[in-house]
Order: sequence, then C-alpha cells, then structure tokens
Amino acid sequence: MSTPKLLGISGSLRAGATNTKLLHEAARLFGDHTYSQLDVNFPLYDADDEEANGVPVAVQDAAAQIASADAVIISTPEYNKGPSGVLKNALDWISRTDGSPWNDKPVAVMSAAAGRAGGERAQMILRGFMVPFRPRILQGPEIHLAASGEAFDANGHLKGEIYIKELTDLMKSLRKMI
Repeated sequence: MSTPKLLGISGSLRAGATNTKLLHEAARLFGDHTYSQLDVNFPLYDADDEEANGVPVAVQDAAAQIASADAVIISTPEYNKGPSGVLKNALDWISRTDGSPWNDKPVAVMSAAAGRAGGERAQMILRGFMVPFRPRILQGPEIHLAASGEAFDANGHLKGEIYIKELTDLMKSLRKMI
C-alpha cells in the first residue's frame, strides 16, 4: 500500500486553536502518511447565493480533497453544547457539491474544549451531522479533550498519558480502516 493521505478538518478558525493542535497530534501518532488540513473558512451558506453564483471554488476544492484522502480526522470545539458554526457551515456547503466525497470514507472524530466534558455533546451532534454523508465513522476510543488550553506542552504535544494512549489507539484503528 502506498503512503496514506490523511486529511484534517478543524472546527476552529482561531490561530493556536486546541482542536487544530489535537489534529496535529493525531496526525503525528497516525504513523507514516502525508497530511494536509482543510481550510473551512467559507462564506455562510446561502441558497440564493448558490443559485446565483454556484458552489464556491474553495468548497469544490475541499470536496475534492475529501474524496482523494484515504482517511479524514475531524476535531470540533463545543460552543453552546454543539459543534462550531464554522464546521456545520462547511459540512452544509460540501453537501452541495457533485458526487459524494464522504461516502464510505474512514473518519475519526474528536473534540477539544475548555469545559470538563471535553466537547462530548458537540462530538455526539457532529456524528449525527455526518450520518447523511455515509462515511465509516470510528466508534472509539472517543477523544474528549477537557481543559484543552492546558493539555499541550510548549511543543504542541499532548501532556496526559491517557489522552496519548487513546489517541494512538484511535489512529491505529483509523489506519486499519483504510
């Protein structure tokens, strides 16, 4: 098998986002691969705009990246007990593209949040958002990184042994699904 192509999607646009750091740690623990991260800074979905102008090129490119990846990892923050609007908007836009880029795609989801539950509710909702796209979502181990602002060292590596073990196990499972 050739070197797998791993694609990351962070539900946060913020510079230094812990969800982006968590994706980088997941990619590091995945093993040999090529990694890229999707830019989901899309305009807000507007059906009138889509009808007038079509699907933006950036969204079409994103769908192509998903389709060509061997596996996708998604990390979402938790805002008001749900995934970020940025991530939901990206999923809505990508659903408007031709083809089915998510269909049968191995996907691992995770969350990082400031709260003690680590984004557990957001991750559950995200899993529901993915159902219509028919990917193969790993069921575990679930990664809910709590107090995420304190979870990384100065080099961006996870500090907690349990999180490192669970994330390593999740990435091993994802690799097997490819």
